[in-house]
Amino acid sequence: MLSSQEVRLALEEPLSQIVDAIKSTLDKTPPELASDIMDRGIMLAGGGALLHRLDERVRTETEMPVHIAESPLTCVAVGSGRSLEEFDVLHRQASLARNHRARRRV
Repeated sequence: MLSSQEVRLALEEPLSQIVDAIKSTLDKTPPELASDIMDRGIMLAGGGALLHRLDERVRTETEMPVHIAESPLTCVAVGSGRSLEEFDVLHRQASLARNHRARRRV
């Protein structure tokens, strides 16, 4: 049998890593996108979004609004499926973005 305290202790390090990754990503985010995120907030999806008070922790540590997806367990699968359906479009957009970044560095 595991106590809730033992579960909390076991999850602390991975949760800290998740929060650190979010903050690191926000630090690298272009200002115009960061402004949109500040206005609209961060959307948590997937099973981890259902962890008790994860949204509160991310909100506190990032000082940004945080929302949990309507169907966090299924939205990742549905979104991945839609991405695969639009793979060609996504591939072209990624190529254009890489070319744009390469031109800015020159």
